[in-house]
Amino acid sequence: MSSTAQQHQQQQYRGVSAPGHQSSDGRESMIKVSLRGPAILNNPRFNKGSAFTREERDQFGLRGRLPYAVDSLDDQVARAYQQYKSRESDLLKNSFLQSLKSQNWTLFYALLSKHLVEMFPVVYTPTEADAIADYSHLFRRSEGLYLSPPEVEKMEEDFLDACEGRELDLIVVSDAEAILGIGDQGSGGIGISSAKAVIYTLAAGVDPAKALAVTLDVGTNNDDLLKDDLYLGYREKRVRGQKYDDFVDKFVGLVKKHQPNCLLHFEDFGVTNAQRLLARYRDQLSIFNDDIQGTGAVTLAALQAAIAVTETKLADQKIIIYGSGSAGLGIARQLRDAIILEAGGDNDGDKKKMSSKEAASKFWLIDQHGLIKKSLGKDKIRDEIEDEFIRQEDEWGSEEESGLLDVVKKVKPTILIGTSTHAGAFTEEVVKEMAKNVDRPIIFPLSNPTKKCEARPEDLNKWTDGKALMATGSPFDPVDIPGQDKKKYIVAECNNALIYPGLGLGAILSRASKMTDSMIVAGSKRLSELAPSSQQNDPDASLLPDFGDAPEVNFEIALAVIEAALKDGVATEKEMPEDAEERKKWAKEKSWAPVYSEYEYDAEGMK
Repeated sequence: MSSTAQQHQQQQYRGVSAPGHQSSDGRESMIKVSLRGPAILNNPRFNKGSAFTREERDQFGLRGRLPYAVDSLDDQVARAYQQYKSRESDLLKNSFLQSLKSQNWTLFYALLSKHLVEMFPVVYTPTEADAIADYSHLFRRSEGLYLSPPEVEKMEEDFLDACEGRELDLIVVSDAEAILGIGDQGSGGIGISSAKAVIYTLAAGVDPAKALAVTLDVGTNNDDLLKDDLYLGYREKRVRGQKYDDFVDKFVGLVKKHQPNCLLHFEDFGVTNAQRLLARYRDQLSIFNDDIQGTGAVTLAALQAAIAVTETKLADQKIIIYGSGSAGLGIARQLRDAIILEAGGDNDGDKKKMSSKEAASKFWLIDQHGLIKKSLGKDKIRDEIEDEFIRQEDEWGSEEESGLLDVVKKVKPTILIGTSTHAGAFTEEVVKEMAKNVDRPIIFPLSNPTKKCEARPEDLNKWTDGKALMATGSPFDPVDIPGQDKKKYIVAECNNALIYPGLGLGAILSRASKMTDSMIVAGSKRLSELAPSSQQNDPDASLLPDFGDAPEVNFEIALAVIEAALKDGVATEKEMPEDAEERKKWAKEKSWAPVYSEYEYDAEGMK
């Protein structure tokens, strides 16, 4: 990163000499700020623009630098929304929002909060993917910490420079190998780290001043980027092997050394690295991988709501997962762990009633080679797939057909999950075969984007005579329910943003030393309880809450995660109340909200 970019980044977190006390609405009663004139106007953390009061304009030398009128935050949001709507494409709207974020954090988050459902696809997926793909051409200024192998010896210095004066709650890091379905994006990975941090603030009230976006720019295998004269990243093929591991290990070591109480969120790492890095570090500090654990957690929540409709247990299911990349394997592992915990009893001392191998026997994983079975040979089974998920010769012979339809016919599954990006893979024949053997088939075509979905809900609904319990990875319109003219089936969207901010917030507030399986399962269970199908006791209602309720939902998830952290003995926050109701009030008071604080100029701080 250039020294100019570093100075800009540092300035966002300096200039506060005496922070005030935060109230329950996120407002700090009074903040003493030592920035003045252009310095405060160019600082997105403290800039209020036209909302600076008369008194503040006098104190901070802003009278002649601003138009005469004093706006409220609502006035500014209305103006910004008009400007947003004037942009003709989603990519231009994304660019506008990024520009606004670099000017005024409070206004940026207030605008997004008011129009959350409308703007989420623009500030995150799918539009953010287009912005990341064009990152080097759209670049304006630094938005995080960029770390590359040629400067590995200076990594600690750069890390400390980015964190100066701050105790972080959250670090989001990506090596950009598997970005949002568009693959390797090199240094553009900072965009996904930054976007995830934004969602933590929007949906969980994480203070943006206590969050850091990081990209581990270890090169790229994207030839288009390597040939691009304007590409801003490390212009080499991706670092692999021990050199890669040492680089990541040094970064994680710095987090442990200098920011030991923060949550480290891993995002969009490639399939060969994601699971093994999670396994390596998850017991060393509070770490979370959204592609693996977040996808698994939100899917588990939707399944728990669906299973409640069928009045069965998770351990009773036969589960086919079509597509065994990071998402599919993450779901399988999360469901397996939930089955084990479900069978283990309520007390920590209870002996688990089901082994990991027995729980894994409930799953049939399928990839491009068909059913993952021992007879495929090691060259066709990826190393990250555990042996317990591999079907043995005595149950599935090497000559036996093992395509999706074949597996459905033999297994008679109760649950069918798609994470393959194979559009239309859940055919009418496959779905009708499944529906022969189960009264309420649970079918989740989760692949994104919509054009890669394994089946459309209206088709699933038709092929099962309206009996399918559905969730998708992209938003779909409600579908008709046979025999009910006015009522429609609301298709749940398995949007990770319904759960990962709450999981993270629970870990942050409790200062959890690690993110345990039971913390994630507790969050999933709470999310399933908040689903309309559960709340309304209606089998045809949605299996997940509406995304517009994400902030309230994630707060409830966080409370459940804190309870689990306390039970697991990993919560280290000393000031957290013991009483549940007092703890809820305490957690609410910790939430950051986009409201303007009052400022007082501190001349002493300039010395």
